[in-house]
Amino acid sequence: MIKTDALIIGAGPTGLFTAHQLKLIGLDCEIVDNLDKIGGQCIELYPDKPIYDIPAVPECTGEELTNNLINQLKPFDIKFHLSERVDEVKKDGDKWIVKTNKGTSFTTPNVIIAGGVGSFEPRKFSVEGHEKFENKSILYSIKDKNIFKGKTVSIFGGGDSALDWAVELSNNCNVNLIHRRDEFRGAQATVDKVHELTKLKKINLFTKFQLKKLNGSSKIESIDIEDDDKQNKNLKTDYVLGFFGLIMQLGPIANWGLNIDKKTVEVDTEKFETNQKGIYAVGDICNYPGKLKLILSGFHEGALAARACFKLARPNEKYRFEFTTSSKAIKNRLGVKSD
Repeated sequence: MIKTDALIIGAGPTGLFTAHQLKLIGLDCEIVDNLDKIGGQCIELYPDKPIYDIPAVPECTGEELTNNLINQLKPFDIKFHLSERVDEVKKDGDKWIVKTNKGTSFTTPNVIIAGGVGSFEPRKFSVEGHEKFENKSILYSIKDKNIFKGKTVSIFGGGDSALDWAVELSNNCNVNLIHRRDEFRGAQATVDKVHELTKLKKINLFTKFQLKKLNGSSKIESIDIEDDDKQNKNLKTDYVLGFFGLIMQLGPIANWGLNIDKKTVEVDTEKFETNQKGIYAVGDICNYPGKLKLILSGFHEGALAARACFKLARPNEKYRFEFTTSSKAIKNRLGVKSD
C-alpha cells in the first residue's frame, strides 16, 4: 500500500502543474494515468499542433508544452504510474483507498481527478475493411507530421483539427480535404485560409462527399468518395486521416459516487472539491458556472485544489501562503540560491 498526501489521476498538463503546486507547498503526490506516456491529450492527440493560449508563450506544440511542464517538475521526485487505470476508490475513515487495474493500491486523504474528459477514443470510419489499414495508412491523430512529407494525404472532417492539419500539411504534401457538408465547424480564420489555399491549388477541396471505399492490399493506394447525388470520384492517396471528434467514456469514475452531469463532475470554485470530501476535479473533467475549457483555466483550478489538499494532509499545521519569489523554503525545494 503506497501512502501519499495526494494522488493525481491524469498526467496531462493540468495534472502535471497540479503536482508542481502540491510539491511547492510541501506535499507528496503520485500520478496515475491510463496512457503509456506523460502528456495526456496534448501528446495523444496533437503533439505537433500549435497552441496559442498559454500565457507568456506565443506559440508551442503539445509536445513542447508537456516537455516544459516535465522540466518544471525535475527538482521534485514524483512517481508516475503509467498504463494504469484507477478502477476503485473507497472511503476508509479519513482516507481514500485507491486501487488500479494492475493491483497498485494507495492510501491518501486527497484524490485529484485531472483526467481530461475521461477515457477517450476517436470516432472511426465505418467503411468496410478499414480495420486492416488502421495505425498504418489510416490515422486518427498525428504524432509525427514528417511521415507525410511528399505524400498524398486525404483528410476527412470539418472541424478545427481537420482544417488545421489541412493547412499545416499543405506546406509539403498533396492534401485532399473531404467534408460531408459545405459548412465547416472550425474557426473562421482557418476556414478562410483553407479556401485561399484551395484557390492556390495547394488543397484539393471536396464538400458534400463521404468515404465510400478503400482500395489497396497491404497499404491504401486510392479511395473512392461519393457525393450526395451518388456521384463517385477516385483519389490516389498514401494516407487517410479521420478527424470526427472523440467518443468520451467516463469509465470507472462513474461509480465513485460523484456528482456527475453530462459526463463532467460538478465542483465548487473555492477548492474545486466534488460532493465527496477529499476528492477534487480539475481540468476538462470538472464543471462550474462560467467554466472555460482552456489549459490555463486548468492550471488555476489545480493551484487552488492543491492548497485545499494541505488541510487534509496536514490537519495539525496551518497553511501559510508565500510568494515563490520571496519564500526561502520554496527556493530550497527548487534548488534556487536565496539572496
